[in-house]
Amino acid sequence: MKPAPFDYVKPASLEEALELRRRHGAESAILAGGQSLVPDFNQRLRSTETVIDINGLSALSSIEESQDIISLGAISRYREIETSALVAEHAPLLKMAIPEIGSPAIRNRGTIGGSVSMADPGAELPACLCALGANFELARAGSKRTIAAQNFFTGRYETALDHDEILTRVDVPKNRVGFRSAFHEIARRKTGYAMCGVAAHGKVTHQSVQDLKMVFFGTDDTPMLAVNTISVIEGCAINDVPPAELDAALSEDLHPSDDTHGSAKLRMHYAKVLTRRVLAQFVLAHGEE
Repeated sequence: MKPAPFDYVKPASLEEALELRRRHGAESAILAGGQSLVPDFNQRLRSTETVIDINGLSALSSIEESQDIISLGAISRYREIETSALVAEHAPLLKMAIPEIGSPAIRNRGTIGGSVSMADPGAELPACLCALGANFELARAGSKRTIAAQNFFTGRYETALDHDEILTRVDVPKNRVGFRSAFHEIARRKTGYAMCGVAAHGKVTHQSVQDLKMVFFGTDDTPMLAVNTISVIEGCAINDVPPAELDAALSEDLHPSDDTHGSAKLRMHYAKVLTRRVLAQFVLAHGEE
């Protein structure tokens, strides 16, 4: 199939892109990597009157650091993030996750802003950014606002991004002393769609974890912070976490459903398996100190 007809515009500046977005609003779509948008167009799952191509906006492709933050431009490619020395040092969770995203061709073109804005419930980076406590900069003509990652995702393929806004930057806090990350997912094939995954980040000390963020993806409509599970893990030594309490907490936190990728029961089983892998990885990280 071919997409429905649309107008194509490639602005020369961010200001021009924002003005186009203001003018066309809900009848416009932002083209960055295009790894999800273009297939949706071709399958007629989505249509729009105007496509605004922001690939030429170099100001949105930088990876920079300040005192406490790593700033990723919205059109930073997965491959650029994966190979960035700054990301490897200060936000290693992103480096762990990106090899699981699609094929090399997809990682060469896909962008962090595109992944965040698409809000696919099976996507890796939204969960990682929630676990890291990232913030997103959203711009519209004449103003900007910042929103926490955990508040950005409002539903399946739905976000807090208004129709006249463009996501321009992702700010990730630098890793603090003693903090460790873990990432695991299960798919039917390597780099395939995640049936269940988890991104975790916390401070590992004396065989316990504090300030833990454990975010599941592929189970619910949005990245899911496992609040009850975290309370069980933080309450005792890693090796002594009661399995029955852990499983009960996961059942309270997650509400998977059946789809073509797997059943709800299977997803819940995977969530339990991945939680134990995270705990094992934290134990190993502590032992390496």
